[in-house]
Amino acid sequence: MPPKKKVEEEKPLLGRPSNNVQIGLVGLPNVGKSTLFNLFGGLQVPAENFPFCTIDPSKTSVAVPDDRFNHLVNEWKPKSEVPAVLHVTDIAGLVKGAAEGKGLGNAFLSNIQSVDAIYHVARAFLDKNIEHVEGDVDPVRDFEIIRGELVAKDTEWVGSAVERQNKAMRSKATKEQKAELDTLTRAHDMLKEGKEIRHGDWNGKDIDILNGLNLLTAKPVVFLVNITKNNFMKQQNKFLKLIKDWVAANSAGDPVIPYSATFEQAYAELETPEAKKKFTDECKVPSMMPRIIQSGYKALKLVNFFTTGEDEVRAWSIRCNTKAPQAAATIHGDFEKFFICALVYNYSLFKEHGSEKGVKDNGGYREQGKGYVVQDGDIMLIKENSKKR
Repeated sequence: MPPKKKVEEEKPLLGRPSNNVQIGLVGLPNVGKSTLFNLFGGLQVPAENFPFCTIDPSKTSVAVPDDRFNHLVNEWKPKSEVPAVLHVTDIAGLVKGAAEGKGLGNAFLSNIQSVDAIYHVARAFLDKNIEHVEGDVDPVRDFEIIRGELVAKDTEWVGSAVERQNKAMRSKATKEQKAELDTLTRAHDMLKEGKEIRHGDWNGKDIDILNGLNLLTAKPVVFLVNITKNNFMKQQNKFLKLIKDWVAANSAGDPVIPYSATFEQAYAELETPEAKKKFTDECKVPSMMPRIIQSGYKALKLVNFFTTGEDEVRAWSIRCNTKAPQAAATIHGDFEKFFICALVYNYSLFKEHGSEKGVKDNGGYREQGKGYVVQDGDIMLIKENSKKR
């Protein structure tokens, strides 16, 4: 009899264990960050389509472009349609020395603590009418400044955690305390070398310990590079290769997205789809806002499941590796507690067979229990007995 395969547990994600996550816009002053936030604001989901969400001046929620959702809406023609959304927070500009209290200092850094991923915005265009806080334009230096401030603050926080743990272990140390100290010490050493926590090789227990500190350098990053409209249309900019080389060396795998705030403003002001298409056809480049939104959604490790019907088609946002009862809780908190099972099929089957009936007729519908990990694109019907409590 062959040996049983060892089932590897999914490692927890760095960050807060929640499906209600948001991404923050971070950058030095005068790099175009506020303009980008205003562009997000122009795409904000109307309140009637996104209930239970209070939007304040520094936050917005935008629909995540998804062809699967659009297809489901076209097929079901529901009375209501609710897309997945990305929650974006505008964070005031950072200055060099923020970790030591300069500028908004700790207030700025605490604002970054409150988000779960970062849009890191840098300016790569020259404009004598727009002053740069550092005196000249150098996006690689700007990226290094912010990265350095985040590393410095995390080094301070983890160093304090190491000291607290050492004090707690003076009289008698448990196995768990020793393991925690080992994790904290390795994290502190890594930060002192100028490396970010998210690039470390951590196991599940390490991640549980590090998540308790809500570290700034544990947050995923999308690098956004603001260039001129002319550079964007030509897809050329003298800084881009330097930026991509820097990201490859310091943050390998993270997306780098060049965009033009000027181009996006002009595009956003056009009122009809026909006018927008004419504009992008003439410029021979598309709007980058869909890619920026989708990259932020992906950085947060978010995936979609759908609920469908004649009354409503809705996309629900969950973190990857979420099990069915916790996914059901995004619909209603009681659904997790009183979860029975979920009837599930994936959108890929809907597309293949053309309808829900076609999926059923071909045996694509599956009943899944509490241990089922919801997959991106799943279409689900939750069965629960909360009405019988």
